[in-house]
Amino acid sequence: MSQATLRTRRLTLVPLADDHLDYEVELDSDPEVMRYLGNGTARSRAEVERLHRNRLAAATLVPGLGFWAGFQSGQFVGWWILEPPERAEQGPVEGQAGLGYRLLRRHWRQGLATEGARELVRHGFEDLRLDRIFAETMAVNQASRATMASVGLRYVRTFVADWDEPIPGAEHGEVEYAITRQEWLGQRAAQ
Repeated sequence: MSQATLRTRRLTLVPLADDHLDYEVELDSDPEVMRYLGNGTARSRAEVERLHRNRLAAATLVPGLGFWAGFQSGQFVGWWILEPPERAEQGPVEGQAGLGYRLLRRHWRQGLATEGARELVRHGFEDLRLDRIFAETMAVNQASRATMASVGLRYVRTFVADWDEPIPGAEHGEVEYAITRQEWLGQRAAQ
């Protein structure tokens, strides 16, 4: 199964492709967008090009998973991801995926991160038949935590990751949020 194109009321989410590289460069070159990621600073074009290849490769790991570029009225908004777990403590690869999103600053606070994330959760459970979807962020990243909660994920744990170059706020740890398919079905039935 290849990645599907997904649609919401305002967004079209298309599988990430080489045509999207310049959008990724714009996104990752904004230090505010990158504040809670990597080393907390903007990335160079060369760094983004390397990461772009890795992002494209994510779609080959588990059928149906990968990165999506999001567009609103033809304008790039950001990207969303469902990817298999990368670390042993995240659990087995089979049946679960990590959710992520990154938006251009001009699209913040419009509900678009939530709208796209909600669609990926639906896609993961309904179309891909995943058992569990989780997301992680720095404990101090309140905006991302709010998005996770608004799409139904619940706080699971706080943990301390070992970073080569810790960024401000890393001393408070990382948080994991998650939802199972059964919990998601229960939420949908209650609506």
